Amino acid sequence: MTTALITGASSGIGAEFARQLAAQGHDLVLVARHRDRLDSAARDLVSRHGIEVEVLSADLTDPAGLAAAVVRAQDPSRPVSILVNNAGHGLLHDFHHNPLAEEVAHLRLHVEAVMSLCHAVLPGMLARGEGRIINVASVAAFMPRGTYSAAKAWVVAFSRWANAHYRRSGVSVTALCPGLTRTEFHHRMGMETRWLPRWSWLSAESVVRDGLKDSLAGRSVSVPSWRYKAAVLVSKVLPDRVLGHPARRPMGE
Repeated sequence: MTTALITGASSGIGAEFARQLAAQGHDLVLVARHRDRLDSAARDLVSRHGIEVEVLSADLTDPAGLAAAVVRAQDPSRPVSILVNNAGHGLLHDFHHNPLAEEVAHLRLHVEAVMSLCHAVLPGMLARGEGRIINVASVAAFMPRGTYSAAKAWVVAFSRWANAHYRRSGVSVTALCPGLTRTEFHHRMGMETRWLPRWSWLSAESVVRDGLKDSLAGRSVSVPSWRYKAAVLVSKVLPDRVLGHPARRPMGE
């Protein structure tokens, strides 16, 4: 029986990773800020699948919260065989309008937390000769759209290098790059989404299914759905002035 540690596991893509990995028989460590949600999810997963589930309430933008997650991730007595770095959030406004503290916390969550947890699990995975890491990025990583895109571009670049470097030792590292996905992400961000076309949305279930499949295949980058694969290809030829101006509307507009 292997153990998967999932950050941002209380909702959205993270919660779907927990459901699908539990259905495959993996024990889980669920990490998120909301303890009540984690406890509820843990009870449901244990009841449905008969697995073991640990919960860790931690804010990964806080040094103490990240340190607690790192300690659990590198515990040799309870080894983590699958790491899913999923925790994340978006910033609605332009860089110069956002308080610097919000931008720094945003960077810590998307870059420092990912780097720290990868660093924590890799020695054990390499010693055992097997392991999988899935770093949830975004198709925004391929487009110049503020610090969110910049952070996700780091995730993709790091995952590509790490997969090439560690794959020969039995450890795969995959950057999962979904497009618009039906979760709480945009609501928490305060972004109006009713104007976006229905065809542009993916389900968390399909995103996670594709990500797990590509991770098992040892791919360094996973872009779910043909339409977002096409968007990534198109992004390589369109000028930055076109790609760099997404229409983001605050809720209520």
